[in-house]
Amino acid sequence: MLLILQLISFISVSSQSAKILARQEQFEQSIDGSISELKQENQYRIGEIVRTLSQQKNDFENEIELLKSTQNDFSLVIEDAVKKVVTVATDISAGTGFAVGNDGYILTNHHVIADSTIIQVQTYDDIVYTAELIGSDPTTDLAVLKISEEIEGFELANSDDVAVGQKIIAIGNPLSLDFTVTAGIVSAVNREGPNGLAAYVQTDVTLNPGNSGGPLVDSNGRVIGMANFKVGGAEALGFALESDVVREKANEIAEAIIVA
Repeated sequence: MLLILQLISFISVSSQSAKILARQEQFEQSIDGSISELKQENQYRIGEIVRTLSQQKNDFENEIELLKSTQNDFSLVIEDAVKKVVTVATDISAGTGFAVGNDGYILTNHHVIADSTIIQVQTYDDIVYTAELIGSDPTTDLAVLKISEEIEGFELANSDDVAVGQKIIAIGNPLSLDFTVTAGIVSAVNREGPNGLAAYVQTDVTLNPGNSGGPLVDSNGRVIGMANFKVGGAEALGFALESDVVREKANEIAEAIIVA
């Protein structure tokens, strides 16, 4: 009888001990799980904080650059923009052009390359390339060239966003003075040109022979128009073919999307 009682007592104690150990194990697993979840949650939060701080840093840097450009400081824009501008020289005349896209496409005026047999393009780095004439349009006075070098091109602005009074710069080769930068403002938009198209930006930026085909650039480094002509005998009356027409006609001539 005593043996039976001891056996029953042992079984009872063993059972209780097993339950206690099981509960302890469950508790420990629960704690481990909670700690693991807490670690994952903290890592996620830390990652979010890092990403937020990184984005804020980028936004801050962009705001600083924008602030500089809107405060009449085009130095950051010019440094990048002149590398996308080229001198266009032929056996007949010379002018300016600018790169679009990244495949070596150059835009200039039709009258710069008209009737020429040789077209050469000189980059800002003084490298000279023989250019292929893809095609041109006398009505809009636009020509598309291509060189073998893949150089970074300009982004074209939306013409609807161009505002009277906004500050711009022109980059070109007036009177053979390579890569000259002049500053001014947009004087008017949707001006009618000699071709009857109301597709020109009027500017007080000084445009001289050699500027033809060069870009008018806004404070964001985008092209708002291509320098085209000036009123003879008048000062500060220059006109540029607006960017939307430049984009549409260039893609039409190339029969491809060479500029977005």
